[in-house]
Amino acid sequence: MSSDFETYELDFGTLTADITNKIGRIPKLAGEEKTQLVLNVDKQLEEVRELLEQMDLEVREIPIQSRGMYSSRLKSYKQEMEKLEKDFKRSRIAYSDEVRNELLGDDASSSESQLIKLREERAHLLDNTERLERSSRRLEAGYQIAVETEQVGQEILTNLHSDREKIQRSRDRLRETDANLGKSSRILTSMLRRIIQNRILVFILGAIILLTIILAMYFNLRGH
Repeated sequence: MSSDFETYELDFGTLTADITNKIGRIPKLAGEEKTQLVLNVDKQLEEVRELLEQMDLEVREIPIQSRGMYSSRLKSYKQEMEKLEKDFKRSRIAYSDEVRNELLGDDASSSESQLIKLREERAHLLDNTERLERSSRRLEAGYQIAVETEQVGQEILTNLHSDREKIQRSRDRLRETDANLGKSSRILTSMLRRIIQNRILVFILGAIILLTIILAMYFNLRGH
């Protein structure tokens, strides 16, 4: 698991270095070129978010005794991500002196206040957009958790149903075994009763035979 985490760390370092470089270039650009670079950085930031999510999952799978070190590293990466997002937001509304003068031309001095106002409005819009994006991500995460919870609940219900069937089958087998034991007990009792009866009959027959022999000997001796 730690090797996967370290692979994600390398990807994170490469991406964030490239993003930092591009964020520094954004204020120096204008028009379509700036728009394209902003879109590119936005896409890369989304990739970084996905990397952080993967790293978070990896940390959860690491044994508890080793998890603390990786958790601290992940926390620092998240803080770095927050700084990148703030820098990106500022770069989107910032212009270098050369670009600002080029955009304003001869009216630079009179339009400075308008530019400041425009910048504030754009910053406000960006803040609202970021809040909406964060809310959207939280909703998606909440929905994912709800789906996973439903799946886990369904699995638990399935397992409980399976366990119930197993318990029911075990009860049926126990009843069947109990019935067989009862039947065997009755058979053994009947056999024991017959054995006792047979022994009694043998004893009676033996007594009768012995008595007959004695009587025969007695009458035989008396006749002589």
